[in-house]
Amino acid sequence: MQKLIFVLFSRNSVTITYIIPSYEEMNHQPDQYYINQVLEGHTNVFSVLIERYQSLVYTVVYRMIKNREQAEEVAQDTFIKAYESLEKYRGDAKFSTWLYTIAYRKSLDAIKSGKRMITSEIIEEINEGEIEMVGDALSYLQNKERKQIISDSILKLPEDEAAIITLYYFEEKSVKEIVEIIGLTADNVKIKLYRSRKKLYSILKHHISPEISSKNGRAI
Repeated sequence: MQKLIFVLFSRNSVTITYIIPSYEEMNHQPDQYYINQVLEGHTNVFSVLIERYQSLVYTVVYRMIKNREQAEEVAQDTFIKAYESLEKYRGDAKFSTWLYTIAYRKSLDAIKSGKRMITSEIIEEINEGEIEMVGDALSYLQNKERKQIISDSILKLPEDEAAIITLYYFEEKSVKEIVEIIGLTADNVKIKLYRSRKKLYSILKHHISPEISSKNGRAI
């Protein structure tokens, strides 16, 4: 399998190039093992952490920023910041939680610096019965199509809600971990999760409305 090359451009214009090993060559050690290796001077080992989390970080960033090219830049900047700040990581939280915190803040900074408002479409109210109907309709779709529809629908949510939905349902982060990442109280996270879930299903309803029978709410 061809190796991937990930190039980091640090703030002092020093270029750090990592050759990322293929999946078969990777050592499946805990994150802390690789962190210790990097801190001991084996800086190329950081490539394993990049390989492990680059897809997940990009997903969170992209669903907030909603622009692929800018999301790639912010995701890369996230790993630069993580590399430069690795000595500050104390292990109180999971490395992934710490990394997502950096990604979340970098995304917010990018949105603010761009001086642009990311608009989300007007979302209608939806009840639990309709949510169940949408879930039934989704189950009839091919896996690839279902994933694409859900991904497209998440992009229509406000950036903070898109991040929370992604972290909770796709990255399987706990409410406590999300609190650490985005800086809200646990109660606020739970409220946003509830509201965001209903909003997402409302958007999904419009995406798959042809699949839903008005008579019994099940996919045709």
